[in-house]
Amino acid sequence: MTALPPLAVTMGEPAGIGGDIVLKAWAARRTDGVPPFVILDSPARLSDLARRIGLEVPVRAVERPEDAAAVFADALPVLPLELPAPVVPGRPDPANGAAVIAAIDLAVELVQAGRAAAVVTNPIQKSALYAAGFRHPGHTEYLAHLAGMAEEPVMMLEGGGLRVVLATIHLPLAAVPGALTTDAIVHVGRVTAAALARDFAIPRPRLAVAALNPHAGEEGTMGREEIEVIAPAVAALREAGIDADGPRPADTLFHAGARARWDAVLCMYHDQGLIPLKTLDFETGVNVTLGLPFVRTSPDHGTALDIAGTGRASASSLLAALRTAARMAAGRSGA
Repeated sequence: MTALPPLAVTMGEPAGIGGDIVLKAWAARRTDGVPPFVILDSPARLSDLARRIGLEVPVRAVERPEDAAAVFADALPVLPLELPAPVVPGRPDPANGAAVIAAIDLAVELVQAGRAAAVVTNPIQKSALYAAGFRHPGHTEYLAHLAGMAEEPVMMLEGGGLRVVLATIHLPLAAVPGALTTDAIVHVGRVTAAALARDFAIPRPRLAVAALNPHAGEEGTMGREEIEVIAPAVAALREAGIDADGPRPADTLFHAGARARWDAVLCMYHDQGLIPLKTLDFETGVNVTLGLPFVRTSPDHGTALDIAGTGRASASSLLAALRTAARMAAGRSGA
């Protein structure tokens, strides 16, 4: 069996908790089944941060990702990227925005070249990147741009025995009904079913499709989106051979018995999926981007500027993201 190359982990917002949790993840390598990874960051910053939060983590710069496996048991391997401005925990500086973007670019280059098994992204601070000239809504859209994709990838969140995918993502709630289309729901369903089969070894994925309105619209008396938009999408998915069921009232989709019947729930808007998932598993949820030509995962949390550099940040979600990325990459490669 061929060993996979290391995972490429991006620095994320340097003033956030990305560095804290990377250091903690490496420190847990012997007890938590952490797959080998290389972090794209400043070695000096990580060494200083380790001292600041009281972790004994030797940091070693490597010239190539291929060197990370030999280093990983004894030191945290770092592909060096320089940060133009000093890093103050909790205080993002747009001057470091180019380095944050460069880490993402390099991680994608490495995985596309077969020199990294997957991309694992630490959280970014969008406001700081926008101030530095970043013009994409977020990680997912930028990764799709780097991959040269014409179609939108799909955001899936996994945790607590639940997988949710989103038909709309970061929209005001008032904008969701107008943004929902049958074609968009079909696209999300198709990408999800294909990814669950390829990356999660589920030969015939079962998808529950949530309604938008209470009681699935009560036959049109509380909204017609179910009749005019969602039900036609479910029919199209079923015609394509996908085991999709819905639209189902969202308030009955997430209890234990319902979760056992589905491999993923296709939700109509952000909080419809994220509230139940984070209630079930706030600490170890994983963000997975489906539909990319490479594997990408991320911790399901933000930059947590208020606790950056204090040592209080939990690495649980990053550890889960690393393990999920390695499992998906192994599935794709047949390793």
